[in-house]
Amino acid sequence: MNENANNSLILVLGASGKTGRRVADRLEAAGANVRRGSRSASPAFDWEDPATWPAALRNVTSVYVSFFPDLAVPGAPEAVAAFTAEARRAGARRVVLLSGRGEAEAQRAEEAVAESGLEWTVVRSSFFAQNFSEGAFYDAVMSGEVVLPVEDVREPFIDVEDIADVAVAALTEDGHHGQIYEVTGPRLLTFAEAVSAIAESSGRQITYTSVPLEAFTAFLAEAGEAPEVIEMLAYLFTEVLDGRNAYVADGVKRAIGRPPRDFAEYARNAAENGAWK
Repeated sequence: MNENANNSLILVLGASGKTGRRVADRLEAAGANVRRGSRSASPAFDWEDPATWPAALRNVTSVYVSFFPDLAVPGAPEAVAAFTAEARRAGARRVVLLSGRGEAEAQRAEEAVAESGLEWTVVRSSFFAQNFSEGAFYDAVMSGEVVLPVEDVREPFIDVEDIADVAVAALTEDGHHGQIYEVTGPRLLTFAEAVSAIAESSGRQITYTSVPLEAFTAFLAEAGEAPEVIEMLAYLFTEVLDGRNAYVADGVKRAIGRPPRDFAEYARNAAENGAWK
C-alpha cells in the first residue's frame, strides 16, 4: 500500500457481498480508512436511490464499484455513469469497477468509467467459484443435486479471493490506471467437473444435472423467485455461458504478479472452513 493510501478514505460498494466484503476486510487489515457502502450502512448507499450517493461519497478519494444485482440488468451502465460523475464532483480521484465478461451492458459500464475523468481500473471477472459455497448454487449443493441449463460449456471459475487481491492493489497502488484486468482461474471446467471437485473436497454425494432453459426457469418461477432474477439468470446462462468465455486470461498475474488459485484449491479451502457442513 502506498503512503497516500493511509491518508485516504476508500468507499467499498457492495460491502456485504462476496467481493466487497473481502476488499473492505483487506483494506482495513492494511490500515486503510474504509467506508462500507450498503443499504444497511451509515450513511446508507442504495443504487436505486441516488439521493443516498452524496453522503456515501463525502471525503472519499477512491471507490470500489460493485453493481447490484448485476451489470447485465437494464439501466446498469447509466447508473454507473451517473455514480462516477457524482464521485468526481465529490472529489474522488480513483475508481475500480468489478465487471463481467461477455456482457454488452458490462462493457458499456466499463466505457462510462473510462470516460469519467477519474483514474480507473476495470476488473473483468469470470464466473465466481464462491457461487457454489456462498451464492446462488449453495442450496443446490447442500441438497445433493445441482441442476442448471448448462451442458458441456467450460468456464475458468475464479476464486473471489483473487478478485479482492487485484481490486485492493488497484485501489491502493499506482500503476493500474487505464488497465482492464480480465481475471479468470487457471483452467477451464464444465459445471459437472466443478461439482465433482466440490463433492471430492467436501465428502458429500453431489450430482450435476443439465436441463433445458425452459425447465430451469419454470422451476424458479414455481419456487417463487422474482421475475427480474429469473430474467437475469436466463440471460447469463444463454448469453454469457454460451461458450464465448471458454478461455483463460492473465489478469491476476498482470495485476499482482502471481497466478490465480485453482478451483480445486478453492474447493479444499471452502470445505476445510466448513462451507458445506
